[in-house]
Amino acid sequence: MQHYWSLEDIQLKGSWLTIGSFDGVHLGHQKLVHQLTAGARKAGAPAVVLTFFPHPTTVVRGTDHPFYLTTPEERARLLGELGADVVISYPFDDAVMGTPASKFIADLHHHLGFKHLKIGHDFSLGKDREGDVDLLSQLGARWGFTLSQVEALEYDNHVISSSRIRFLLGAGQVDQVAILLGRNYVVDGKVVLGDQRGRTIGFPTANLDVWSDRAIPAAGVYVCRITVRGETYDAVTNIGVRPTFEEHPVPPRIEAHILDYKDDIYGEETDLEFISRIRGERKFNSIDELIEQINLDVAHARQILAA
Repeated sequence: MQHYWSLEDIQLKGSWLTIGSFDGVHLGHQKLVHQLTAGARKAGAPAVVLTFFPHPTTVVRGTDHPFYLTTPEERARLLGELGADVVISYPFDDAVMGTPASKFIADLHHHLGFKHLKIGHDFSLGKDREGDVDLLSQLGARWGFTLSQVEALEYDNHVISSSRIRFLLGAGQVDQVAILLGRNYVVDGKVVLGDQRGRTIGFPTANLDVWSDRAIPAAGVYVCRITVRGETYDAVTNIGVRPTFEEHPVPPRIEAHILDYKDDIYGEETDLEFISRIRGERKFNSIDELIEQINLDVAHARQILAA
């Protein structure tokens, strides 16, 4: 898989193309990309996925909270694992937002020479979202490409979507998120020095510094697996503001207590995989009460991981 950040260095012929944000690369995205790559292989053509960064929503409407389910690099890797030959993380800004659909398609066709365009059920592009199925069909007749549309994929009476996944993350329902992604939700980050308070009560934690725009689960305690130095370990993770210790508001922290592990991993890059939520975050009346609850959390986590 080749990952590009512009069209400048790309010149293809006869490709099969899909366009979309693909944040999270959930099961609905996977369905579309599987169909794209299968058709491209049959036609002996390269399969191309054009995505956007920043996400159009962040440019059009803005956001007031961490938004992204995947980094651009993670998204490209996942799309490559699905069979995409080329992934383009196209820069999205006000100029792109105001570009007529016909011009945008013409530019893409000049560089990608696509013979088939496969789109999602709710797709449109261009200024005022004018590039709907009808207009794209007309442009296909002009530029010599065919068009097909993939039906929505549903679960539990909801269309599987990135926005639905963000909602579930915000509710701490990481088990439901895993169903819609087809895999557990993962956050990557570097282990940084914290206040080492966990160590003083017998539960040292790896404090993760994650991308500030990365969506994280709701405050609470989670069963996790953490990968560090190429090895994966069981962990109990707390996300939140630590109300037992903090008297004033602080930014949420991600603190993973790695079970049966004592090595120093400061500065290491990690992947934290969320499996299940144990409970919400709450304030305890004493340190002893907190320690008692953490022991219960660890025991609960071991039961879940063993199962």
